[in-house]
Amino acid sequence: MTDTPDRDERHLARMLRKKAVIDERIANSPNECGLLLVLTGNGKGKSSSAFGMLARSMGHGMQCGVVQFIKGRNSTGEELFFRRFPEQVRFHVMGEGFTWETQDRQRDIAAAEAAWEVSRELLRDPSIGLVVLDELNIALKHGYLDLDQVLSDLQARPPMQHVVVTGRGAKPEMIELADTVTEMNVIKHAFQAGIKAQKGVEL
Repeated sequence: MTDTPDRDERHLARMLRKKAVIDERIANSPNECGLLLVLTGNGKGKSSSAFGMLARSMGHGMQCGVVQFIKGRNSTGEELFFRRFPEQVRFHVMGEGFTWETQDRQRDIAAAEAAWEVSRELLRDPSIGLVVLDELNIALKHGYLDLDQVLSDLQARPPMQHVVVTGRGAKPEMIELADTVTEMNVIKHAFQAGIKAQKGVEL
């Protein structure tokens, strides 16, 4: 498309209108508080987004905590990386592996309960600015944890603490409690074409 002075003027007018709308919304949103973010859906990117927020929080000098439910049999790139900063991140891998691999519901329940006890310690600590509860939604979906207790503990956390909950199949009650909810949808995935999980992308 050919650029013209008229097109540039229309673009400028649109951007000025947009800026006015956004500036007004920012001015009307002065509050600060700890947020509960839920990342769910069948698409790739839920944990990736959570660990991006973890890196961002660390960049601001915040103390952080991570509890990984379900995952745990194999080391991941995020674990290997964030364990380099033990003075800033408490990283707990508490899972026994994916549910189709463990094939033992009672063992999975015990692992989830132990992981939640660690999570509760983080959620009670006002010095921790961000807590990532990776794959918590899966543990709740399978009934490994008491949903009401989990929601109560999340609500009782320090007022400025942010929490990111990941995993497909988020419970409606979790979505209702959350401040921000994002659903990742699958459009295309390499695994469907027979390409295995790759280091740096999925692992």
